[in-house]
Amino acid sequence: MDNALTLTNDMKLVLGLVGFTMAMFLFERIRADLVALVVLVVLGITGLIAPEEIFGGFSGNAVMSIIATMILGAGLDRTGALNRLASWLLRRGHGIEQRLLLMTTAIASLNSSFMQNPSVMALFMPVASRLSSRTGLSMQRLLLPIAAAIVMGGAFTMVGNSPLILLNDLLVSANNNLPSGMATLEPLRMFAPWPIGLTLVIASLLYFRYVGDRKLKDDTQDSDGVVTPARTESYFANTYGIEGDVFELVVSAESPLVGMSLGEAEALHDAPLMLALQTGNDTRLAPPADMRIWVGSVLGVMGARQEISDFAQNQFLRMSSRLRHFGDLFNPSRAGISEAVVPPTSKFIGKTARELRLRKQNGISLLAINRDKKVIRENVREEKLRAGDMLVFHSIWQDLGLAAESRDFVVVTDYPKGEQRPHKFKIAMTIFAITIIIALTSKLPVALTLMTGVAGMLLTGVLRMDEAYGAINWKTVFLMAGLIPLGWAMDSSGAAAWVAGHTVERLPEGIPIWVLEIAVALLTTAFSLVISHVGATIVMVPMAINLALAAGGNPTAFALIVALSASNNLMTASNPVISMIVGPANYTSRQLWRVGGPLSLIYTLVVVLAVNALFWWNGRAG
Repeated sequence: MDNALTLTNDMKLVLGLVGFTMAMFLFERIRADLVALVVLVVLGITGLIAPEEIFGGFSGNAVMSIIATMILGAGLDRTGALNRLASWLLRRGHGIEQRLLLMTTAIASLNSSFMQNPSVMALFMPVASRLSSRTGLSMQRLLLPIAAAIVMGGAFTMVGNSPLILLNDLLVSANNNLPSGMATLEPLRMFAPWPIGLTLVIASLLYFRYVGDRKLKDDTQDSDGVVTPARTESYFANTYGIEGDVFELVVSAESPLVGMSLGEAEALHDAPLMLALQTGNDTRLAPPADMRIWVGSVLGVMGARQEISDFAQNQFLRMSSRLRHFGDLFNPSRAGISEAVVPPTSKFIGKTARELRLRKQNGISLLAINRDKKVIRENVREEKLRAGDMLVFHSIWQDLGLAAESRDFVVVTDYPKGEQRPHKFKIAMTIFAITIIIALTSKLPVALTLMTGVAGMLLTGVLRMDEAYGAINWKTVFLMAGLIPLGWAMDSSGAAAWVAGHTVERLPEGIPIWVLEIAVALLTTAFSLVISHVGATIVMVPMAINLALAAGGNPTAFALIVALSASNNLMTASNPVISMIVGPANYTSRQLWRVGGPLSLIYTLVVVLAVNALFWWNGRAG
């Protein structure tokens, strides 16, 4: 055997660290970011990485790009860009399932090309919830296609996901150990992989259009393919035991409610919970008790379907289970149920909700009181409050936050507290557009370009500095920065070359390069199921480059296949995007493997074909 392929002590130590990392990630005995920190310290203490370079991962372009994309995503979120997007999708979808699914997934894929995949998924969760509540599409049929599109769309640019952000740094570091006379590996430009991303997105859309959606389909669709009007599931029923769905009741000219105040209507026998009222152009969530009901007014009520139907029939009201008027108000990202405790110092003690005028003064509806393990729902607005009462509210989150400042009650439910700045929407979009134009037309590093956009958002007040800090997922930062030196050590110690050399020695002669590429893609996918997409990229890129050199392939193409395949995990919750949707959509492991498995195989074939076609075309054009 050639001396270059002799297993040295340094190689053994590096491969041991790789094995340790895989074992810790697999069994989850230690947090992933702590594992990365331990690996970093060991690399420094053993001298595998020089002390002056050991923390270089924290200042690398990859980590700074990750931080910048997180902050930019937070800026777009603060301006309500995604709420506007959901409204636009509902208008353009025209109630047709396939059109709505196609538009939603396609736009999610475009968003993921400039933002971290988990960030895009987090932004699209309320969009999906709103689409589900306003249509007959279940969350199961929405979330997995959106998640897949986000994963695929990350391949549009070199900042769409963590593996691609890492790739350029790993290519540059690989140049230090290339054979003499070998051409330098050049970093890929910002939009270099866009044809691959486009092909992947089209493949995903076609898969769910003709195969995947049939596997996820439930009974919420009419035979003609038009969305069935939703029953609007009460998103708080299971948590708080307040049963029922939300309905709209339109007041007819014959209704005895005409001219009544809302308080008088609530006092009627078998009246449901009245949460919203629209009269003319005046639409209120938690309307005041003295607000009048007129012909054409719309009541937003909650209760069991049969009880609501009986009430509507008795009061000559037209009942609708589709929220045409109150869809935005009942959007869980804007309003919902909360629990609050009355402290001993509260001014609420000894007073009723009617006396406190919670709805008129604070925009809050009191639905129930939990007192001494007993839930009070009947005549709840007439009940005198006591210290220690647990109050169940329904309100707009912003109104709840303002009312809680008085400290007369303490909210114990976690709810969205971020200040929204819709008036900054145009500024944020302009800054984002300028950032993209700079990335397209200049030769500045990607990280510097993205940080330019971050500085713009901070200077114009789209985000505050503390909010920018809060937008950064430091676990991701430490995981990436801690493992980057492991990739360097794989390369500099010769461990990657040793593994690649022994692999090539054991392969049959004349094996096609594309077979090796498929094998590398599948191995990277398997690694990503165990050690995360970041870990798989860091371990596999140096090995793939050395394998390509040994087999006569294109090292940059092999490395790109690894970076793309590291995100090819659509079957398990080890993918951060998939982990975010399993709970809300109640996916089972069998469903994920049944739907995501075939799509992952398609992903592998498309990546290998598209990468080879891209490099063939670039070579021909050059």
